[in-house]
Amino acid sequence: MREKIKKLILQTVKTDDVNFNVEIPKEKKFGDYSTNIALVLSKRLKKKPIDLANEIKANLANSQFFKQVEIAPPGFINFFIKEEVFLDLFREIHTKKKDFFKINIGNNMRVLLEFVSANPTGPLHIGHGRGAVVGDVLSNLLKFTGFNVLKEYYINDAGNQMNILGNSIRLRVIQLIKGEKSVQFPEDHYKGEYIIEIAKEILEKYGESVLEKDVNFFTEYGVKKILPQIIEDLRIFGVEFDNFFSEKSLFEKGEVEDVLKELNERGYLYEKDGALWLKVEGDEDRVVKRSDGTYTYFASDIAYHKNKYERGFDLLIDIWGADHHGYIPRIKSAIKALGLDQEKLKIILVQMVNLLRGGKKVKLSTRAGEFVTLKELVDEVGKDAVRFIFMTRKSDAHLDFDIEVAKLKTNENPVYYVQYAHARICSILRNCDTVDEVQKFSNRDEIELIKKVDDLKHIIKVAAKNLEPHLLTYYLIELAGLFHSFYNKHKVIGNKTRVALVKCVKEALKLGLDLLGVEAPEKM
Repeated sequence: MREKIKKLILQTVKTDDVNFNVEIPKEKKFGDYSTNIALVLSKRLKKKPIDLANEIKANLANSQFFKQVEIAPPGFINFFIKEEVFLDLFREIHTKKKDFFKINIGNNMRVLLEFVSANPTGPLHIGHGRGAVVGDVLSNLLKFTGFNVLKEYYINDAGNQMNILGNSIRLRVIQLIKGEKSVQFPEDHYKGEYIIEIAKEILEKYGESVLEKDVNFFTEYGVKKILPQIIEDLRIFGVEFDNFFSEKSLFEKGEVEDVLKELNERGYLYEKDGALWLKVEGDEDRVVKRSDGTYTYFASDIAYHKNKYERGFDLLIDIWGADHHGYIPRIKSAIKALGLDQEKLKIILVQMVNLLRGGKKVKLSTRAGEFVTLKELVDEVGKDAVRFIFMTRKSDAHLDFDIEVAKLKTNENPVYYVQYAHARICSILRNCDTVDEVQKFSNRDEIELIKKVDDLKHIIKVAAKNLEPHLLTYYLIELAGLFHSFYNKHKVIGNKTRVALVKCVKEALKLGLDLLGVEAPEKM
């Protein structure tokens, strides 16, 4: 409906080059929909917003769409839609079902979506889990709106953290053989119980002679144990990847050396204190090759992004932890230095999750290697609750996740609230022998409900276009609330129009939950 109104307005102002909104007003006295186009265009056309609004109103006077058009200072235009228009909309949704919400804004544009990419040095924690959901739901949205998406996991299997992993395992093997006090375990090493379990397995398999092997052996063994577990934990969480890209391969194929050579030829590298530095626009210059000849993580990351561009994607999306915020100008600067289009790369930041239990923060000790893994959280509260609640705030905002709330079978739990709305409609339809048919509306509440169902199409478009998948959960909670309120107020069974109406609500709830990767149960 919003798009139809937009088209009618654009026909009156005779321009497509304008970014304006058509919104559903919070107060019904301001109509079914409202637009700010007069405020947006007034400066360009050198007219007062109120005068321009009145001109647009006059041009829409003969439209069969509007029952009434009103102007509100300083220049908002409020639209009251004819009931027949809403009935036609109702019939279209009822007939097309899921297909009604289909929209193609991607035109098969090729998108490389890289997310999670956790170091294979330990189990996934809940922060990784939030990034996994954001990426997975965004992928679902983009595919649904006509984009050709490839989901990629970048395996950080090179660099210093790999040496630390290998040495952590090796030192635990020594402690198992010679006693805990035989070696001092460094503070920056991995201390989780999983390291000890890997060390026990190595010792049992190879015996004490394994200490004759170098640290690379322990690193490779550790990665072969940890990475498959990460992949399995993600699979259980409903997240699967199309491609895994190894950082190590960039060194093996000489891509890191090649990209630094190109940057040097372009005049963006210089030597200082024996190290090789990249000139960074808008930030401090950064080392890409240390004085000891080893490469920094930044160097391989530049090579990785150049590789992404060379694979011919139209859009590159990276999902990073919010602690990487300062890294954005560096990678953008490197891309520009390589003569590549910075606008092709979009970076989404994901903030940390604060874990609560009954309103009280769960205390974690990183020093002792203790943290709540994604698997532990999913095992306790279920995949659906974790995925849905992780999406209840914008990705770059902090999120409080209360374990006890996530387990509630009440309206306080948002995923239960939405799933119950779907199950409730399924129950109504099972117990209903009334034929569903779109007839005349009997009250305003029915119109408000079909308006809300229709709005999913707009939400999907905006969420995909602006890379904001969290908008889905906002919408579903609002739709569920509107349905619950409607059902408590009005009798559905025995009324053909209302049975048809709740079927439309069911389609919207099911599609929204499907896009979130959350089950739409028929019974609860």
